[in-house]
Amino acid sequence: MADKPLSSHLFADVLARVHAVCAALAREGSWPEGIDFSRVVVEPPRDASHGDMATNAAMVLAKEAKAKPRDLAEQIAAGLRADELIASVDVAGPGFINLTLRPKAWSDALRTILAEGVAYGKSAIGQGSKVNVEYVSANPTGPMHVGHCRGAVFGDALASLLTFAGYDVAREYYINDAGAQVDVLARSAFLRYREALGEDIGAIPEGLYPGDYLKPVGEVLAAEHGDKLKAMAEAQWLPIVRDKAVAMMMAAIKGDLAALNIKHDVFFSERSLIEGGNNRVAKTIDFLRAKGDVYEGRLPPPKGAPVEDWEDREQTLFRATAYGDDVDRPLLKSDGSYTYFASDIAYHKDKFDRGFRDLVDVWGADHGGYIKRMQAAVKAVTADQASLDVKIVQLVKLLRGGEPVKMSKRSGDFVTLREVVDEVGSDAVRFMMLFRKNDAVLDFDLAKVIEQSRDNAVFYVQYGHARGHSIFRNAREEVLPDLPEQAEARLGYLAKAPVERLTNPTELDLLKRLALYPRTVEAAASAHEPHRIAFYLYDLASEFHALWTKGRDLPYLRFIINNDAEITRARLAMVQGVVSVLASGLAILGVHAPTEMR
Repeated sequence: MADKPLSSHLFADVLARVHAVCAALAREGSWPEGIDFSRVVVEPPRDASHGDMATNAAMVLAKEAKAKPRDLAEQIAAGLRADELIASVDVAGPGFINLTLRPKAWSDALRTILAEGVAYGKSAIGQGSKVNVEYVSANPTGPMHVGHCRGAVFGDALASLLTFAGYDVAREYYINDAGAQVDVLARSAFLRYREALGEDIGAIPEGLYPGDYLKPVGEVLAAEHGDKLKAMAEAQWLPIVRDKAVAMMMAAIKGDLAALNIKHDVFFSERSLIEGGNNRVAKTIDFLRAKGDVYEGRLPPPKGAPVEDWEDREQTLFRATAYGDDVDRPLLKSDGSYTYFASDIAYHKDKFDRGFRDLVDVWGADHGGYIKRMQAAVKAVTADQASLDVKIVQLVKLLRGGEPVKMSKRSGDFVTLREVVDEVGSDAVRFMMLFRKNDAVLDFDLAKVIEQSRDNAVFYVQYGHARGHSIFRNAREEVLPDLPEQAEARLGYLAKAPVERLTNPTELDLLKRLALYPRTVEAAASAHEPHRIAFYLYDLASEFHALWTKGRDLPYLRFIINNDAEITRARLAMVQGVVSVLASGLAILGVHAPTEMR
């Protein structure tokens, strides 16, 4: 087989070669028409001693080929051995195929990074399809707390990751401004309004929000209305106070998000679903009723633990069990008002009506039991044309030096997002919130995330980027005075470096890690798991730092060799590859890539 030019994604390139061999075998062996190769993957082997890449092609195609997996694997291996990119092919176990590539593959992959620069790792797997990522969606009843912070960072990083992978992403915030909690907010704000007028309000009554954050709302209401609101009945003043309180809370929330460099494209009001003469909740219920998915009936008593929305009465129910849920779900409360679920169904139908077929919701740890019913609803209102992936972000335990952090007086009963960002900075918050899988509880230690040590992942990764730039500065002073300072010019300068001279096993390992980046991006985007990028960056930085340390003990491995400008250029090209990929990955996570750290 003739050698082919590499694509920007070495794993995709090798996969294409595997597909070509399989397609040739299919033609020769009269396999059935239209065999689906989509289940064939090329990935790093679990054990690095088994080679550079492994493919499951024989395992997943054996049935269609009407062959034993091991026999088919031998046939595929024979075809791959003719490929000039591949040094050796081994068949293992029942039919796994392990590949070892020639060194040229890794030096060419580095040349690809130098050619593509910041575009390296970008993917087209999304094919421009529209994805709606809804995240944060905190009730507008107070400041955002550290738990909201994790969901905010996760959702924002996921949106950036999907954009990088070729999707058309909308970042959305759903404002829960139609439930009972905003009426409680209004009553709490009215109390602060009376306080702003000089009244002694005493202790905040049970059931109202006690935090000091509502004092400014009361002061603004007093300035705008004087004492006129006091003369009104609650039914008159409540909507006035509620609208002002929600508006001010949302302004504060947007400010908190801005401190984390988070901006949403859409802020969708729950109240808009029922106001303005267009009751979309009622229309959605009618739509489902016409399909036979809404009926009047009684729910059986719950088995085991009580179900919060069970009432022993005739009521309007959504036939959720027809779409995979455990029980049917109420749409109207006993007072005739809509359940939260009814509004949520209408809201997700609205997303579908806006053209979204891929929906991602990021929810807090206490919403896990809500997933099945919402996925059932999405199936019903979209005729199974849209998918809903719900990502749960688990709790954050906030510590300082291993000890729990005390609550904030301003918020009343929690630590605010802004307090955390102000103390340790947005970079530390964003990276460390992503340096653990979203469904695992996170211990966030305010003391540890500002340490300058390997144990602090965000420092270690950012220091890798800064170290690369330090190496460039030293090389400019010692060996290559013409090395450009600007990244774009430097990429062009290093593109001609003799990177085939990078033959030390440690150097090759670093090149292999760089070549893995595009595949990591695609895998992380497909799984909706941005933490994979954070993990990858830490591993890349670790290998880079380890090679730098090795050079202290073994001078011939140093990045700068004073009497050999060409090997210096080659190693600087490798450093540029590291710097480019670290900067790219940090940008996806929303973290700065510093060129100096003091």
